[in-house]
Amino acid sequence: MARAATTSDVFNAVAEPRRRQILTLLVEQEHSVSKIVEILDLDQPSVSKHLRVLRDVGLVRMRCNGRQKFYQTLPEAIRPLHEWAATFERYWSHQLDRTKQRAEAKMQRRLQAGQQHPHPSPISPTEEEKL
Repeated sequence: MARAATTSDVFNAVAEPRRRQILTLLVEQEHSVSKIVEILDLDQPSVSKHLRVLRDVGLVRMRCNGRQKFYQTLPEAIRPLHEWAATFERYWSHQLDRTKQRAEAKMQRRLQAGQQHPHPSPISPTEEEKL
């Protein structure tokens, strides 16, 4: 099965880590291409290509001011990503709750077994006195 073009949808566009970096940078503030190049320490042609993909799928907007182009993330365009990822939130919340319960149960068993310090110091008391 052929891979979808990176410009086909937001999911393919954000699959590339550099594009995610650019989106994150531009969500807080609008930046020129040269500023993005400077901040992310990438070469200008690469940044321009990534911005083109992000613009083609509607994740960033471009504004011209003379010869300079300024870009900013369109947060509302990220909604499909958020909604899709939210379907997994219940699963991860459940997993985190289970992990927390297991850790608390283990701590409780240690305390009931008479261990006052669940994380004993790697240095014995006699070694501590020498310090």
